[in-house]
Amino acid sequence: MDRWKREGLRSANSGLRNQIEHLLDAYEQQQPRLTEMFRQLETVRVQANSPDQSVEVVVDASGVLTDLTLTAAALRKAPDQLARTILDAVREAVGQARAQHETLTAPVGTELDDMPDLSDIAAEAPNLREVRAFFRGEEDRAE
Repeated sequence: MDRWKREGLRSANSGLRNQIEHLLDAYEQQQPRLTEMFRQLETVRVQANSPDQSVEVVVDASGVLTDLTLTAAALRKAPDQLARTILDAVREAVGQARAQHETLTAPVGTELDDMPDLSDIAAEAPNLREVRAFFRGEEDRAE
């Protein structure tokens, strides 16, 4: 390998190393914010009641049902009516939880959009599509 080729490879290697160092620095700066955001997401609980107050549900930030309370009036309903009442309350709580999730994750997602991706530096490197999708609440669609 001649001297010019070697110098060209060194220069390319140096540029690649600088890009990767910049990317790592950006991620390190994000780490405290990501940690805090995940802590906040873990504590999100959303409560919703049926219009007649016979059913109360609680969901977490992911929309997972964590608590269900039925009053005596709820237990007097026909099974299909009770099921609809519960589902309606869960849907309401999930909608509110999704809104809170988006509020908490939007700033980080926007900042990630502005950051270079590993695949921008090296074509065979993994990209951050899944991470970005999570922060947009699109984790199921990223796959």
